Amino acid sequence: MNTTVVVEPQGELAGVDTSGAVALIRRLLDRSPATRASAAAEVLAAPHRVPPPVLYALSENLVAAGDMPDAAAWFYAGQVRARFDATRCTDPTAAGALGVLRDRFGEPVNRWAFADPARVRRAAVRGIAWDRTAPHDYDHRWIALHGMDAFTGPGTGVSTPSHEWPATAARVRAEYLAGLRVVLREQFGV
Repeated sequence: MNTTVVVEPQGELAGVDTSGAVALIRRLLDRSPATRASAAAEVLAAPHRVPPPVLYALSENLVAAGDMPDAAAWFYAGQVRARFDATRCTDPTAAGALGVLRDRFGEPVNRWAFADPARVRRAAVRGIAWDRTAPHDYDHRWIALHGMDAFTGPGTGVSTPSHEWPATAARVRAEYLAGLRVVLREQFGV
């Protein structure tokens, strides 16, 4: 017997509304090509306004459309943003969402990108460059809903202080690129 237990977030997490992102993800992954194309156009008109899971879904949408370079760039942009959100979240268990997103959306992009070291480097640098210049106009607390504190905590103090965020974002981008260099060296010797 399967039962669904609904846990209502408390404190500031009670105000985190992911319904728009969930609806957009559903449209991006819809069976109808027209629905998928409309959703992709909506995201691409203002990608800085959507949380990272939407960028992951956009990536899958673009894979289905055969646009692998853009799919990879948006996948890596989503990864960087999700890592930043996880890093500024005070609940370390929320970072588990990163692996779930990678496992759900990463295989076709990584298979294509890692066929050529220049290809993966170009896509990752493009995604990071976009992240560096584009605002983060979405509720970064989405990731806190994926941690244990969302179920057991008071729902307060879910983010590090905002004055720390620029340095945190820069560090996450640098670590992401450093990790990419290690992987390229291990896989391709470059």
